[in-house]
Amino acid sequence: MTLMTDFQYPTGSGPMTVRDLEEMPDDGRRYELVDGTLLVTPAPGFRHQKIAYRLYGVLEDACPLEFEVVGAPFAVHHGDKIELQPDVLVGRDEDFTEKDLPAPPVLAVEVLSPSTAIYDLNLKKAVYERLGTGSYWVIDPVDPTLTVFELDADGCYQQVAKAAGDEVLELERPFPVRIVPRELLGRLG
Repeated sequence: MTLMTDFQYPTGSGPMTVRDLEEMPDDGRRYELVDGTLLVTPAPGFRHQKIAYRLYGVLEDACPLEFEVVGAPFAVHHGDKIELQPDVLVGRDEDFTEKDLPAPPVLAVEVLSPSTAIYDLNLKKAVYERLGTGSYWVIDPVDPTLTVFELDADGCYQQVAKAAGDEVLELERPFPVRIVPRELLGRLG
C-alpha cells in the first residue's frame, strides 16, 4: 500500500478531494482518501476475494429490506476529503445514491491483505469509528478469523466478538446473522 502524506504539497496545491479521485486510472488498484491523503492498494488476491464474496452472500441472505449489502468497489463518502471502499458494506436503503453511500455505513468489513492489514486495523478502523459506523468487522483470511467491533455509548469501538475456523458467531448487529469463518473459504477451506 502506498500512503501519500498531507504535509508536503507542491506550491499552489493542497489535500486531495473526492473529485481528484475521478482522475485516477482504472488500473485495478483501489484508490481511497482519508482526510485528503491518498491511499493506494493493489488489487486483492484470490483468497481475499473468495472470502469477501462469500461473506456478501451470507449477509445478503440475512439482510432485511431496510438495508442494502454492497461489495467493493463502492464508495463511502464523507465530505470532499474522505472516500473509503470497504470490501463489504451494509447501509440503510434510503442512504444510498446511484454512485455512492454519502452516509456512514451501518457495517463496514475489511478482509486483511499483507499490504493493507496495518491500515485496516488502525487507520480505517479509526475513520469508521469517527464517522459513526456502528459495526466494523475485520477478517484475517489466513486462519480465517472474524473480529467484530461495535461502537459503545461513547462512540468508541470495542471488540465484542471473535471467532476462528469452525467457531460459530451469532451476531445481532446490524441484523441477525450466523457466520462460521471457515465456511467463508468455500472449497479453499
